[in-house]
This record gives sequence, structure tokens and C-alpha cells, in this order.
Amino acid sequence: MKLFNHLRTLNTHHRILRNRFHPLFNNTNFFSDASSPQQSTTPHVQQPSPPSSLNRNELAKFAAIAESWWDFDGPFKPLHVMNPTRLAFIRSALCRHFKKDPYSAKPLEGLKIADVGCGGGILSEPLARMGATVTGIDAVEKNINIARLHAESDPATSTIEFCCTTAEKLVEEGRRFDAVMALEVIEHVAEPAEFCKSLAALTIPDGATIISTINRSMRAYATAIVAAEYILRWLPMGTHEWSSFLTPEELVLILQRAGINVEEMAGFTYNPVTGRWSLSDDISVNFIAMGTKTNNTE
Repeated sequence: MKLFNHLRTLNTHHRILRNRFHPLFNNTNFFSDASSPQQSTTPHVQQPSPPSSLNRNELAKFAAIAESWWDFDGPFKPLHVMNPTRLAFIRSALCRHFKKDPYSAKPLEGLKIADVGCGGGILSEPLARMGATVTGIDAVEKNINIARLHAESDPATSTIEFCCTTAEKLVEEGRRFDAVMALEVIEHVAEPAEFCKSLAALTIPDGATIISTINRSMRAYATAIVAAEYILRWLPMGTHEWSSFLTPEELVLILQRAGINVEEMAGFTYNPVTGRWSLSDDISVNFIAMGTKTNNTE
């Protein structure tokens, strides 16, 4: 009963900023007009592959620490500690959107979910345990090898499809999912707008896309970089580049241009006394957003 009451409490927090960004939706001038596709007058030619959003330097960073994914006291400890709170948001938001019972043993049963930038599978595995059919992808082969090895040790997660590939390549293959996750990934890609277009292309019409990241705020610089990397040493130094962070407003507009309308957003706050994360309306540092793909988006 305590778990059920906790989940019901979280349900009330997830609708925190549903209408906060609606005034931004018509602000199409946020992006340069130069980025808009131009009408071609040349004869038809075969379309090239979509541009890759990969950042090779970022891939190298994570390849160097890939063996530590399931070390709860290693460099990925912050993600392990945050994971229950991320999953609480995901479970509640997806169950609300797809009209499923969040209190059932397998609330995500029947849903096909892509975990983009899955790393060692720390999100993919609990999603599978909640009943989802999960495909985890990552561009770092070491990450995929670790994810496969760990998932195979449990029958509940051994069915996860782990692939060393990119979102762009999945789009080329014509793959589609009910929900697409990209948690703590977009701040590490080279082209966030192109990356979001790929996430949208992987999502079925009226499907869900969930992204979590770090706000480009001075508070985020002080806590997520200076404190977490250089003082507390929770993360390897150089893990994050402040200039690569997106503000919530920027993320909402990027997703809108990709055909994803943000419907829910919440912040993550850390309690240093308890050592736990919780959902809140404070999006000044870590935040998570859920959007749905418009039906007229190809």
C-alpha cells in the first residue's frame, strides 16, 4: 500500500508544467530561417542518408568508462540513484497517455519502447520488467556488450534487443515504437535538432517521446559541473559541457519543430541529507519532458 500511495502522490506532480510553454509554440523565429529547407529546382536525385548527430568526443568519453555501468559506486552512481525517480515519471506518464493501470505488476505490457543511448541498460532493464518490449541502442559497442551481458543474467530482461547503432540508422530501417526514450543523452549529441527529428521519426503517430537533460542555467553550471565533477567527484571531470545544455524553452521548440508536442514536464531535485532524488516543479537544473507525436507528422 505504501508503494501505491507513493505512486498516486507522484501522479499529481507530473502535470506540473503542462501549459507553461504553450505561448512559445508559435514562436517559429526561435530558429534561423536559414535552417528551413529550400525549394529545389534541380532534377530529382536519390536522397542522402540523414546527417548523423553523433559527437565522437562524447562517444570516446563513455567508451572509456563503459565497464563501470553496473558499478553502483562508480562514475554512473548518479544515474543509478536518479533512476527510480526517472522511472516513476515514465511509468506514470506512459500509463496516463496509453490508458494503462500504473499499479499493475506489468503496467507497460504491450508497448514497444526504444531506449536511445541506452548505455549499459540501466533504464532498459526496469522497462522490460514492467512488461515493455524494449530495444536499447547505443553507438558505443562496449556499452552494448555490457548491456547484453548483464541483461542475459535475468530471464525478465534477457529478451531485450540491444543494438550498436544510431537513431538515424533505425529510422532508415523503418523501425517504429510506441514510445521513445532519450534520457541524459541530448546534451552529448552534436546536433540536437537533427537528433530530435530522428526520435520523432521513430515514434508512431500519437506515440510518446520522453527526454531528460540538464538546463543551461548558472545554477546547473554550479551544481552539475563544478560541484558534481570537480568538488564531489560524482562524475569524471569533463563529462558535461555547459554550452551543450538546452533550456526547457529550447527543448520544447526543438521538439515542436520535429512534430512532438510537449505535454508534461517536471524537475528533479536532490536531497543531500537523504541522498535521494524527487520530482518537483524546479526545472532549473535537471528536468524531464514527455511529448506526443502529432498525427500529421511523417
